[in-house]
Amino acid sequence: MIEPNGNLFTRVLKSIGRVIAWPFVRLWRWYAKRGWIAQAAIGVCAIGLIALYGYFVWVTQVWTNFNPDYADAYQIEKRNLSAGEQVEAGATTAARVCGRSAIADVSADLTDFNVNQNAWISSMILYKLGFFGLSWDNTPFLDNKASFQRGINQAVRRTTTELADNLGRLRGTSQVDSDLQSARGNMQFDEYTWYFGLSPFGPKTPTPSFYRSAIKNLRAFNTRLEKCDAVFDARADNLIQFIDRIANDIGGTSAILKDRAESNSAGWLDPRADDRFWFAYGQLYAYYGLLKATHGDFEDVLRTRNLDGLWNQMEQQTRAALNIQPFIISNGAEAGWIMPSHLITMGFYILRVRSNLVEISNALSR
Repeated sequence: MIEPNGNLFTRVLKSIGRVIAWPFVRLWRWYAKRGWIAQAAIGVCAIGLIALYGYFVWVTQVWTNFNPDYADAYQIEKRNLSAGEQVEAGATTAARVCGRSAIADVSADLTDFNVNQNAWISSMILYKLGFFGLSWDNTPFLDNKASFQRGINQAVRRTTTELADNLGRLRGTSQVDSDLQSARGNMQFDEYTWYFGLSPFGPKTPTPSFYRSAIKNLRAFNTRLEKCDAVFDARADNLIQFIDRIANDIGGTSAILKDRAESNSAGWLDPRADDRFWFAYGQLYAYYGLLKATHGDFEDVLRTRNLDGLWNQMEQQTRAALNIQPFIISNGAEAGWIMPSHLITMGFYILRVRSNLVEISNALSR
């Protein structure tokens, strides 16, 4: 006799349920045979682990103060003063006042967004442990925010290096600014360090502590710059070098997206597509604010060279890339219509921004 389809479906579901429940049933039987002291200790550990995982899921899913238009709050377009440029002394005061660096301000605020307004995911113990030993980056869940934060961090690292090596020194030959040197060193620290490690074995200072120190360094530099006790060398050749480094940085990310898109076209089932996408998104998120800040810090250079219009266009195209926020990241075939390739789309926007940066660099070089 042929079994009705409904009964067969029910039996299959029950079988699946028994397979899923089996390890929990065995664990419960083992727990029930323990003494009350062991049960209490195990119960406390279990509750703590559940709470820890609950917190981990919460901080990976809630993106506090995420705002693609965050750069508008700086009102860069209202500035008429380059970074480090001295304001003419007024009649009531003889104290010197110089323009702050918007680049340093945005770098500090982006890092504050990463480690103070949000938890730094990559160095959390549950992120390091992974999903039953499998790296979260190799899964399709709970890694998007970590990748986004690392993308921001990549842009800030590049920027603090330029501040220390070139922008914060007169013609790159004067002494390195101590605050910028410390900021660069702190931002270069490993992204995955927890309070304890195995290589070398022992307690460690966690990653967020170093990044918080970098925030203080950048703000201390700007405080001294505002008092004309520090240097910001807003020359055209420094600007050329800075935007060339940014172009190379995002060009490398574009190559990563291209390689992943070409090597895997599993659509929504590609477990690495999401972290590739959100790293690139975080990088552009940071560079959007940093490029607007650069417009302010090099206001005199861009105005003199009549490049304000081209720079504004580049900023708009960078901001347009931040409108791509798909609920599920897909890495399908380029011609696919059911499962699109979000990596190719993001790569297109990155290359468009890079093309504008190269065009501005060439115009400055002439």
